[in-house]
Amino acid sequence: MGVLEDKSRARLFYKYLSKVYDQVNPFVWNEEMRAEALSLLDIQPGDRALDVGCGTGFGTEGLLQHTDDVHGLDQSVHQMEKAFRKFGKHDRVKFYRGDAERLPFGDGSFDVIWSSGSIEYWPNPVAALREFRRVVKPGKRVLVVGPDYPKSTVMQKLADAIMLFYDEGEADRMFDEAGFVDVEHHIQQARPGSPRAITTVARAPEE
Repeated sequence: MGVLEDKSRARLFYKYLSKVYDQVNPFVWNEEMRAEALSLLDIQPGDRALDVGCGTGFGTEGLLQHTDDVHGLDQSVHQMEKAFRKFGKHDRVKFYRGDAERLPFGDGSFDVIWSSGSIEYWPNPVAALREFRRVVKPGKRVLVVGPDYPKSTVMQKLADAIMLFYDEGEADRMFDEAGFVDVEHHIQQARPGSPRAITTVARAPEE
């Protein structure tokens, strides 16, 4: 387990990263990549959408381009404070402080679940994905963006020491264990040489 796959360390990390997150983020995850990922979900107007690990609200902004019923959840109060300033605590988005592995929602509460830049910090990704399957409606889709596993041995060792990096095979395993079907992966990259993202779309089975 990487050093940041610990909830208390991750919260401390984001306490400081939140100050510069919106300036750093476009170098690895930009608006074009977000739009490409969102196109994979076919979100309909009026769909109830959940952004897990919403952070400062970058993914949330994208979701609002497709539906007005958007909910954001994050464990970092410092990240969420930035999101509050963007959207207002009681404005277009309803925010919750919570844990991806214990989502505070009933079964089948959402039409779509989005999570970008969060899975790499989850101590138990499969447990969180099972929660996604529980709170998304049967037959509906979830999308998760995480860091693609590096190709070089040196970078692999560094990545493993920090947080979760994974390839398509590992993503297949996690989503299969969580009970999803129709799993597909897309590799995204801001520019040549920048870190690669692995974007996975999967569907909850019909009842």
